[in-house]
Amino acid sequence: MSKLTQIQTYLNQEGASLAVISDPVTVNYLTGFVCDPHERQMFLFVYADREPVLFVPALELAKATSLLNFPVFGYVDSENPWEKIKSGLPSTAGKKLFAEFDNLNVTKFQGLQTVFEGHFENLTPFIQRMRLIKSQDEIDKMLIAGQYADKAVQIGIDNISLTRTETDILAKIEFGMKEQGINKMSFETMVLTGDNAANPHGEPGVNRIENNALLLFDLGVMYEGYASDMTRTVAVGQPDQFKQDIYNLCLEAQLTAQDFVKPGVSASEVDHAARQVIEKAGYGEYFNHRLGHGIGMDVHEYPSIMEGNDLVIEEGMCFSIEPGIYIPGKVGVRIEDCGYVTKDGFNAFTQTPKELRFFEG
Repeated sequence: MSKLTQIQTYLNQEGASLAVISDPVTVNYLTGFVCDPHERQMFLFVYADREPVLFVPALELAKATSLLNFPVFGYVDSENPWEKIKSGLPSTAGKKLFAEFDNLNVTKFQGLQTVFEGHFENLTPFIQRMRLIKSQDEIDKMLIAGQYADKAVQIGIDNISLTRTETDILAKIEFGMKEQGINKMSFETMVLTGDNAANPHGEPGVNRIENNALLLFDLGVMYEGYASDMTRTVAVGQPDQFKQDIYNLCLEAQLTAQDFVKPGVSASEVDHAARQVIEKAGYGEYFNHRLGHGIGMDVHEYPSIMEGNDLVIEEGMCFSIEPGIYIPGKVGVRIEDCGYVTKDGFNAFTQTPKELRFFEG
């Protein structure tokens, strides 16, 4: 059953007439058409009883028409997109409709309500479930994305120097990726030295790489529409024993959770496997985020690997395992691998060594 047919089957089961797809990533997932409309409007209309229709900005019309085997129409910037949609589609007055609530801002939702007079329900959970279990082709692409992430971290390590700043090394990483044909990172690359690494979402700046401190790399790339994401923390010079102990504790938590993963356990149990290691050592308050997130066409997607989530782990799920310990003013460590679930456990997409490694600046 094709992905679009799955949507149509769901609509018929729910007694609905139409699903409005607004997330460009979902449009790509369902059709193979890649487009970032920016501030313009783009929607895929999937009907229960007729062929889909794609609505795009005029500058994307030729590309979409050449790729897709169903109707495509569009609008130029001077036209009102909502009026164009309303005049180009059949009425759905009084019908049950679905839309991706997690993707819609108020302006888009109000615009859709001016076009379709029916009642909207949330399609996001169904789309999340569709994307949850990855095919072998998707996993293969993420394995390659992971190989590039490994290469990116190695570029960062190769450029460690006490004369360089965080952004100096970041630039080396991203330029090196472009030289290898990767034109997009999956999120903003992080290179964080010393105390800056104690901020889970720290921002790289003009801080020079610190000696006798830890240095954190958090990065990923996009490869054929699929993301990678990894974090490695390394030592520059000879950090004190406390920093090394915190690193080894974080590594123990990461490996414990990774070894715990198998089909049948819950997301909450995976989180607990890592969290209890850190809590028993007395640092639970410094692990202040979920253990992991789903990954695929988006770098962060469903599900969350966290306390309270009883979702059962299945073969083909892909997610991160990334415990962190962040003690302000003292030390910050995070170790992350994304991977996929097999019948035997968890296979990581990234292979960069995780034992604490020491580099001279």
